[in-house]
Amino acid sequence: MTEAFIHGWILAFGLILPLGVQNVFVFNQGAAQKRFIDALPVVLTASLCDTLLISLAVLGVSVVVLASFWIKTVLVGAGILFLLYMGWITWKSEPLQENKTKKAGDIFTPRKQIAFAASVSLFNPHAILDTVGVIGTSSLSYNGVEKLVFSLSCILVSWLWFTGLALAGRLTGSLDPSGRTLAVISKISALIMWGSAVYIGWSAFR
Repeated sequence: MTEAFIHGWILAFGLILPLGVQNVFVFNQGAAQKRFIDALPVVLTASLCDTLLISLAVLGVSVVVLASFWIKTVLVGAGILFLLYMGWITWKSEPLQENKTKKAGDIFTPRKQIAFAASVSLFNPHAILDTVGVIGTSSLSYNGVEKLVFSLSCILVSWLWFTGLALAGRLTGSLDPSGRTLAVISKISALIMWGSAVYIGWSAFR
């Protein structure tokens, strides 16, 4: 069981570590909110979505779904459009400054956090295929309790990672009352989202 736990931990950490759309969004929301607790909706949503994807991958359900050409095509198309839209929203956003009055449109409401976090998690074909192809395939090496331990280890990494990422964002936001650093991060984030959309489209339709 120890081997299964360590395997799941290292594998999940390796998959979640690269700077992707999901990570960027969680970090940005942590930085934009006044308190860490206000960023909990995005943390919980991203973690729950990862839990769902990992569970489906281990159970083999996602393999059956993605075997359909049309479902995969719709998923990829929706993902590309959403990433392009998210990139535009992020590029146009103006980070908050401590000496400015907050406007209603400056930060994401809990409902908007949940909707966008779910979208960048579930409409990201690259992340889904990684989960199915890597975690789902690796889980085939285990049975019974060992497979459960492997799955829980992967899920635990997601919860700890997204919590830490939002905390890092909040720390960055608190150390930068002028908002200049966050403005640069927002531009870089938008470019990453647009780049991800192009890469996904190129990989899927080449």
